[in-house]
Amino acid sequence: MRNLAALLPALFLLGSSLLPAGTALAQPLHGISMHGTPELPADFRHFPYVNPDVKKGGRISYGVVGTFDSLNPFVLKGMRTTARGVWDPEFGNLLYESLMLRSSDEPFSLYGLLAETVEWDDERSFIQFNINPRAKWSDGKPVTPDDVIFTFSLLKEKGRPPFNSRLDGVAKMEKVGDRGVRFTFNDKANRETPLILASSTPILPKHAIDPEKFEQAGLGPVVGSGPYRIKTLRPGERIIWERNPDYWGKDIPGKVGFDNYDEISVTYFLQVTTMFEAFKKGDIDIYPEGDAINGTSDTSHWGQAYNFPAVHRGDIVKDVFQPRLPTGMFGLVFNTRRATFADEKVREGLSYALDFEWLNRNILGGSFKRTQSYWQNSPLGAYGNAADERELALLGDAAKTMPAELLAGTYAMPTTDGTGADRKVLKLAVDKLKEAGYSIKNGKMSDANGRQLAFEIMTQNPAQERIALAYQRSLNLIGVAMGIRSVDDGQYQARSNSFDYDMIIRSLPSSLSPGMEQLNRWNSLSRDAQGSFNYAGVANPDIDRMIEALLQARSTEDFQAAVRAYDRLLVAGHYIIPLYYIGAQWVARWKYIDRPDMTPISGNQKQTWWDARVQ
Repeated sequence: MRNLAALLPALFLLGSSLLPAGTALAQPLHGISMHGTPELPADFRHFPYVNPDVKKGGRISYGVVGTFDSLNPFVLKGMRTTARGVWDPEFGNLLYESLMLRSSDEPFSLYGLLAETVEWDDERSFIQFNINPRAKWSDGKPVTPDDVIFTFSLLKEKGRPPFNSRLDGVAKMEKVGDRGVRFTFNDKANRETPLILASSTPILPKHAIDPEKFEQAGLGPVVGSGPYRIKTLRPGERIIWERNPDYWGKDIPGKVGFDNYDEISVTYFLQVTTMFEAFKKGDIDIYPEGDAINGTSDTSHWGQAYNFPAVHRGDIVKDVFQPRLPTGMFGLVFNTRRATFADEKVREGLSYALDFEWLNRNILGGSFKRTQSYWQNSPLGAYGNAADERELALLGDAAKTMPAELLAGTYAMPTTDGTGADRKVLKLAVDKLKEAGYSIKNGKMSDANGRQLAFEIMTQNPAQERIALAYQRSLNLIGVAMGIRSVDDGQYQARSNSFDYDMIIRSLPSSLSPGMEQLNRWNSLSRDAQGSFNYAGVANPDIDRMIEALLQARSTEDFQAAVRAYDRLLVAGHYIIPLYYIGAQWVARWKYIDRPDMTPISGNQKQTWWDARVQ
């Protein structure tokens, strides 16, 4: 007996060594974080930025510009024409849910949703999601590991970027017991891979989806696990969501204080001006100003347009939120797939030609600040921060070709005198274009063969057109011919998906935890992938290296150095002519729509607001 007792520890160790890597060490966790550990304890009751005591009920009416003809945003056909709310960071994921839920008050921490707990090892060689036994679909059937495996397999085969690449870093996907599903990673994975699987992929019902029809992206019946279901649907006009009274997750900590309306309607408008008129009449309840993605930010509108009776009566509230996020990059994007923009010197010269000071003063209301970095106003940004030894080591030979000012953190776009014809700055543009083989001949900026430098910018709304016209005005002064093509929303999305443009106006938001989304924006592999967000068509091995460095970083210091080096490379490439950032979120609302007092790091969270009329 004593001999058997002596053998037991050895037998245990032997048994542990035969288990999959990390199994013996893995413990079920309530949350995970990209760096460090989640801020909230295992027994947390709700996120700090919600009102946990709000009474659910009432309704909210949102307005958006555009159209819709799909309920599937996960395939190329429905990518930009899916009804709002299906999978929606602004209004909430009303139909589909992910395995874990991201906190808006931490850089990158996740907590349980469809997955009650999660297991992984220090090396992040695997991750196992343990499905909440309460989780069920809107038709009453349980959410299972088979649904998870089905989803990832389906999206790999038929999904659009980046959903079709979710399994690239996965060596094996398998069911573990009754509730577990484990992903074992290969050498293509990085330290963010398990968090992306957890938070950025919808889980779809295996029993309710026909794989053969998945790519059709139509408007047929749908089954989801989310808190709402479709009540009425008028394609291109309106979708109305109603609360699912049997929603499985209403009491889990990560969902307390969310999904507070009995009914959510989303009305579609052809123009921003029409949507604002609907807001004034009370047909929609919230009007977000400063939409940088659509180029509609205009301080003059925020300052002057709210002069109507409902405002004077105090029925409308104007909120200003201060998120603690980097600026991101909003600007004019060069499509470097075009021969015209293949030369970096051409892009640099054309960048200098934009008179931002004139644009800001005469078109934008004069309140904006120019963007100088993709992560400006944060420790991750290169602007204002000199490259240290850690950064220089990462950059390697790439640092030798950078302007000294960029390495010093002092590089900035030239400032004009605001007259719209600053000869000093225009000369900078002309000189740089001269280096690329262009010169002014007979009033035209021409190459050695006499061909004028000419291109077209594609716009999708009047606000973008105003920016384009201001830029066109500046280019005319140096003999560059720029046309403006305004297209409807459908054509804009189709041409964006296929990169059928010379230049567009886009916004690339930034977070405090940039990660795998950068692959879809700037990596060489996304350059020619239809539907990717690599609008500039960048394929640069140094940029690829830096994305890999930030994805593999283990310490905060290494991560910061990698992002700063990455920022410098993007700025040095002159892929985007930077415009401006707001630094605040402006939202007008009818006062019967109320909100929590706390603003998290990410800014306002409309999914946590409520109807005060039912309180």
